Amino acid sequence: MEQIINKIKELSHSYLEEIKDIRAHLHQYPELSFEEFKTSAFIQEKLDEYGISYKSGFVKTGIVGTIEGKNPNKKVLALRADMDALPVTENDSHSICSKNTGVMHACGHDMHMASLLGTAKILQELKNEWEGTVLIIFQPGEELLPGGARMMMEEGALTPQPDLIMAQHVLPDMESGHVGFREGMYMASGDEIYLKIKGKGGHGAMPHRCDDTVLIASHIVVALQQIVSRRADIRIPTVLSFGRMIAEGATNIIPQEVNIAGTFRTMDEKWRAEAKRLITEIAQNTAKGMGAVCEVDIKHGYPYLVNHIGHTRSAKSAATAYLTSEKVEDMDIRMTTEDFGFYSQKYPACFYRFGVKKDKSGGLHTSNFEAEDQSLETSMGTMAYLAMDFLNKSE
Repeated sequence: MEQIINKIKELSHSYLEEIKDIRAHLHQYPELSFEEFKTSAFIQEKLDEYGISYKSGFVKTGIVGTIEGKNPNKKVLALRADMDALPVTENDSHSICSKNTGVMHACGHDMHMASLLGTAKILQELKNEWEGTVLIIFQPGEELLPGGARMMMEEGALTPQPDLIMAQHVLPDMESGHVGFREGMYMASGDEIYLKIKGKGGHGAMPHRCDDTVLIASHIVVALQQIVSRRADIRIPTVLSFGRMIAEGATNIIPQEVNIAGTFRTMDEKWRAEAKRLITEIAQNTAKGMGAVCEVDIKHGYPYLVNHIGHTRSAKSAATAYLTSEKVEDMDIRMTTEDFGFYSQKYPACFYRFGVKKDKSGGLHTSNFEAEDQSLETSMGTMAYLAMDFLNKSE
């Protein structure tokens, strides 16, 4: 294996400047979810250049490349990168900045795509050194419901079906050159909660003649907190947060309608369904008891993301062999969501992190997010080695 590690490291180093340039281009021309047409065309040009066959047009912009090694029927491994950007206006002081006003790769998907292209180029170069088939997946719409992952599967993009699917994601809090793994449950499910409280509005000085929708909405928000504090099994991570409340009245006007929006997250599908039933019941009954009505709309989002224990343990071991133990970290659970969860519910999966920490870099989904593009050397090489390690194992 040492010989393979050295070959991959040499190729990662030699391809780094090219992959940096690819990342810079993708960062400068971001596109929103399910609108990644120019991004898709650019990736297809690169796959053509690398001699990698592919099919395109999944969910309009998705691409699945295929690389066959020796004995291509032995195993199938899928490697996935997401393509979409966010509706965020980038801090214009960044060295590489979006040229599409109001759109930014604030979640590192440009890094994911560039890295996967580098990995694909390495695997193509070394295809006589490994067995099986690799699917190279460029997926649209990770940031927007219903999620490009689910739609790609519904359109039969993952053909032949993978024995394992892997993906990596940037982490700005982790040192560049490091990677991190977690076996089992890793990221939460995520559902969007929309509540509309309706009643008789009126003059703020005569509340006895009104249904105080603002007060009722406040009581609903407080009442719903018991779902987390008193109804959830303490062993199941659970979050219910409300970040939007619109009551378009005035200092002396109680409005007829108040709108609330929030998110529910957990790591257990049975409890997820029960909690959504409770949200509906408590919100509606609280409003009814105070003389109003509450309309509840819960948009079913992404499932929780679970990493296959055996494959993730093996991947961590391989990453340690490639990078040394000092650069491989254990990750804690996260209550953020990822539509990769759809894949993990159907196939054995391994979703891990790579560090992109940069001085003065902001967090994910912020205008100040930046990534250390030197980390692309680590990310493309590590993924290529993890792929070859999995494919060449006899089991």
